[in-house]
Amino acid sequence: MNETADTKTRILDSAEKLFGLRGIEETSLRDITTHAQVNLAAVNYHFQSKDSLIDAVIARRVEPVNRRRLELLDATGPEATVEQILTAFLTPALEIRLECVVPMLGRILSNPLFVDRVYKRHFAVISERLRAALGRALPGLSKQEILWRQIFTVGAMTHVMAVGEILPAITGGVCDISDRPAVVQHAVRFLAAGFRAAGEVESGGYTAGNELITRSNV
Repeated sequence: MNETADTKTRILDSAEKLFGLRGIEETSLRDITTHAQVNLAAVNYHFQSKDSLIDAVIARRVEPVNRRRLELLDATGPEATVEQILTAFLTPALEIRLECVVPMLGRILSNPLFVDRVYKRHFAVISERLRAALGRALPGLSKQEILWRQIFTVGAMTHVMAVGEILPAITGGVCDISDRPAVVQHAVRFLAAGFRAAGEVESGGYTAGNELITRSNV
């Protein structure tokens, strides 16, 4: 690695770490240059602005995951099963080094600019590809129902990522995230059952077959 590339990597590493520890808005460029042991001119040379640096930090972790997701989704073909689709979506995320992304992930998700800064730029295309594939695999579900189940899928995935390092402690050693393929299989089995569950939510309850289930008759 040449000196210029090494300087850029140090800036990205420092920004990522500080964003995770302090938050994006609370971390200044001076904080980053001090941590990276570079001057402000180096940040301006490589990234021009703090906003560009933020985008670069996020893209460095997200874009490889999304490229791999698209490759795996393309490989499943138009007749893909729910299990194949979910495996393509979950595997790239659950295979990355969690210590690199979990602190920053929590800060990003709580940032009020998440939709414009992160979702629209990095996740909207993946979300639509996932929804379209699931719609083909589950033609009986409405777009709204699929989107809700996608949201719950992302919630389950991010929760596993967030607690991954402490899973052995909180499960008495029974669950361990170090076997990533097994984690994906467990998640896919659970989530696929949720996607295949019958019923659509309606006002006041949800339908299961032809019966409307409400709070009063559960």
